[in-house]
Amino acid sequence: MNVSEQHSTLRSYSGKPFHETVGKSIPARSLKVFQINVGRWCNQACRHCHVDASPIRTEVMDRATVDLCLDLISKIPEIETVDITGGAPEGNPNFKYLVEEVRKLGKRVMDRCNLTILEEPGYEWLYDFLVTHKVEIVSSLPSVMESTTDNQRGKGVFQKSITALKKLNSLGYGTTLPINLVYNPNGLFLSSGQVQLEKEYKDTLFKKYGIVFNQLFCINNLPINRFLASLVRAEKFEMYMETLVNAYNPATVAGLMCLDQISVGYDGSVYDCDFNQMLDLKSREVKHIKDFDLPAYLSREIVVANHCYGCTAGAGSSCGGEIV
Repeated sequence: MNVSEQHSTLRSYSGKPFHETVGKSIPARSLKVFQINVGRWCNQACRHCHVDASPIRTEVMDRATVDLCLDLISKIPEIETVDITGGAPEGNPNFKYLVEEVRKLGKRVMDRCNLTILEEPGYEWLYDFLVTHKVEIVSSLPSVMESTTDNQRGKGVFQKSITALKKLNSLGYGTTLPINLVYNPNGLFLSSGQVQLEKEYKDTLFKKYGIVFNQLFCINNLPINRFLASLVRAEKFEMYMETLVNAYNPATVAGLMCLDQISVGYDGSVYDCDFNQMLDLKSREVKHIKDFDLPAYLSREIVVANHCYGCTAGAGSSCGGEIV
């Protein structure tokens, strides 16, 4: 589905629009997280991917745009974390440079790594590089069951992921360096309780494979891109939206990740979050990184649409898992 088709589908939901349910505008709060989507290329093409990433995508952030980001990060001391995502961000030829320069600025770096990229020919250097620069890893693992993971992410992904996790553990990830896993539901339901599911993941992965990790982040599937297309094909869009709307939790609004971050696209465009980025819903006050103005950005109202129900359902959902 292209962006206009996604907007049309989201607007077609027969229930109350998200902005009416919230009942007020949502103001930005701070800028602590600088999230950079360095491109749509990925060595995988997962069924649930909100980025519509795949090996045939060619959109990647160039060095000039990376430098614009670095310049901005260096000028805003309030920024604590640089969150690098994609696609598979490691496939961007500027990934090394970006990580090295951000670490020189003393910022925390997170790599949203799909694990299998570490096992791809030509990417063997990543293991030592990530350790050397103390990069925090956040990795998707939809299930501790091989069949469920492969069904969502592709045949052979589970075993490659296990191999990568074992190697990362041997290098200190899960003990001296943080590695967190991400769970996405493999169906038309909300993510499970994070505390209990984390315990199940830790017990199973350790008993079966000797693998340890720090935290499990549970993230709801938002109705955009491939997941939205699958809902439409199955004629389940209204049903899934009802699931989200019926689970709307007003207590999650104050914890939404969009309140404290910036999301920068591969071309330098500015968004409130990575999900808005995929729907091309640019930030209200600042549209491109080259025109960035901190007071204007912090005074903006968050751009919302019906996909935002995904972040406010149940215990809430964010790039760091549950909200409440």
